[in-house]
Amino acid sequence: MATMARLDDLLARMGEIQEKTRQRAERERENAPAKVVQLPLWPEPVRAVPNGFLRSALFGAIRKGRRRFVKGEQLAALDGIEIHYTGERLDQGDLDVYESVLHAVRLQELGSQCRVTSYALLKLMGKTDTGKNRATLLTRIERLRANAIRIKQERYSFIGGLVDEAYKDEETQEWVIVLNPKLRALYGADQFTPFPFKVETLLKLCGSEDASPTSGRQKLRKALDAVTEASAAHGEGFSYEIRGDLVHVEKKASGTQRLHLAKKAAQRRKPRA
Repeated sequence: MATMARLDDLLARMGEIQEKTRQRAERERENAPAKVVQLPLWPEPVRAVPNGFLRSALFGAIRKGRRRFVKGEQLAALDGIEIHYTGERLDQGDLDVYESVLHAVRLQELGSQCRVTSYALLKLMGKTDTGKNRATLLTRIERLRANAIRIKQERYSFIGGLVDEAYKDEETQEWVIVLNPKLRALYGADQFTPFPFKVETLLKLCGSEDASPTSGRQKLRKALDAVTEASAAHGEGFSYEIRGDLVHVEKKASGTQRLHLAKKAAQRRKPRA
């Protein structure tokens, strides 16, 4: 009987120890600082979007006018990326707004309210603060909110909207925007080597709705020319060549480009009178 009593006492004390350990662990979890989830901190002149969004037809080169509404449509994307989209088709103008929203939100915790004025968003896009531009901004923010996206990118999957919440404080004229913290997982390391693409593949990836192969090829060349010009203006190397049906891209500055960039750099360094 004495042995049984000691055993019961030992079990009771072990139970007390386990309960105290559980309570202590619970208190530590409650008092532990919450992990802050933010987007990567990129420099001010840079704009960053999840790779899967850019390596697909999510923000497409679509026709002007009434937009097509799609439901769960699988969009063209590079291997390893799978995107299903529901909502009005998005274009490059929507991408400009989304990039500006991401840029404004990147300095604070995802899931919290980001307050930003229409003026500030338009300035980030290099646009003037006019009534027309504010109306267009409103339309594009509504479009970014009223969609659903299902994306599988490497080990991660995400289902949700590009913007979780968006509303306007009419007193302060500020937009209040909230993004889903799960978006952070889609910002993977950008490690890849450019390789030739078929013209047809690039047109699909950019969401082109041009039914004419000749016209689509001309528009692609015009777009690549614009990228070349913009890259040179910002001191970045970019050149391309279409050989047959393949587009070859070189991200190092060519000899002519290097001379051009050096000349622009020298002009910037030249003291003004």
